[in-house]
Amino acid sequence: MPAGRLGRPGGQFQHAALAVLVSPLTRTGRHFTASKVMCWVAASRGADLARQRGDERAKQWQAGADEIRAEVLEKGVSDRGVFRQHYESDDLDASLLLVLLMGFLPPSDERMRATVLTIADELTNDHLVLRYRVEGTGTGFSGEEGTFTICSFWLVSALAMIGQTDRARALCQKLLSFAGRSALRGGDRHTPGEHLGNFPQAFTHLALIEAVSLLIAFELAEDVKSAGWDPAASTQIRSG
Repeated sequence: MPAGRLGRPGGQFQHAALAVLVSPLTRTGRHFTASKVMCWVAASRGADLARQRGDERAKQWQAGADEIRAEVLEKGVSDRGVFRQHYESDDLDASLLLVLLMGFLPPSDERMRATVLTIADELTNDHLVLRYRVEGTGTGFSGEEGTFTICSFWLVSALAMIGQTDRARALCQKLLSFAGRSALRGGDRHTPGEHLGNFPQAFTHLALIEAVSLLIAFELAEDVKSAGWDPAASTQIRSG
């Protein structure tokens, strides 16, 4: 996208979004799909706010968001219909779960569903999510990384959103069982069971709250549907 396309506020949105995912990966100069999606989030949400305020820049920011979205859909999806780590590789990355969680595409989109299921099947260790495969990514690191708990809770949310509630519930229960006496969790987890990285990790707990809340909401919706109760009709009765 040309510099300044979104105007000065839009440019600030893009820089802030990119800062969210700063890592050894994002310093390589490659076009990482998740970072692009976060730029779309910033521009799209900015356009929404501008419309609510009657700001004339809403159209400009929306055009920028639409341009980013079109680029991601053209270059950020592999031949097998799965979102990829960056435009030059078909590798997976746990941050691609944010494509769904941020509302870039609806859960019903086949590319989104395929991405979630592929990450669950191919980017996990004992069902827990890795950030990426170290051996296939030029991070400068070597050896085996622990699984990232925040990413595993992202997967719980994503599985619930695409209708895989049983699988989401099983993973959530597994993750919840890892808490110690303090009920706190770290950022990483090694296969034998010990916590790694920052402890406690606030991001992990935020993802936990979101995942559990979302899973409960979906399970309640399933219970309501199976019971044959019509929430809309009930609301009309109460309001009448």
